[in-house]
Amino acid sequence: MNHDEAYSPEYLAGILKSVKTIAMVGASSDPTKFSYGVLRVLHETGYDMIPVNPNEAGSLIRGLPVYASLSAIDRPVDMVEIFRTSEAAYAVTEEAIKIGAKVVWMQIGVRNDEAARLAEAADLKVVMNRCPKIELFRPFWKPRLDLPI
Repeated sequence: MNHDEAYSPEYLAGILKSVKTIAMVGASSDPTKFSYGVLRVLHETGYDMIPVNPNEAGSLIRGLPVYASLSAIDRPVDMVEIFRTSEAAYAVTEEAIKIGAKVVWMQIGVRNDEAARLAEAADLKVVMNRCPKIELFRPFWKPRLDLPI
């Protein structure tokens, strides 16, 4: 897949419709952090969210147990959402492959082409530099072309 081109709405919607369990690597218990807001909306929308953060392992975020790593999760994971640096995305992708995830989704600002190639070689779907929370609601956005500039 050419990640320099826009993802088709069908590709993104297909992923969001097919996944049920999402492990968020880099989840935060701080309500002012973007990762907290994304986790909250996805959880309230009905996804089974699994926060992953070694610094908060053993605690709860929004009542959800926090895991130290993807390999510590005790159930299948459909999608791994990466809220880490672009450099960290490769190691997270390696771990996502090991646990049998079907999708690696890198958050806005996160792009790692090597990690994408690795995931795609293992038959995982990849999204980079996008937010699933935004994509979930994009079909409902209607432009208002009658407004003055």
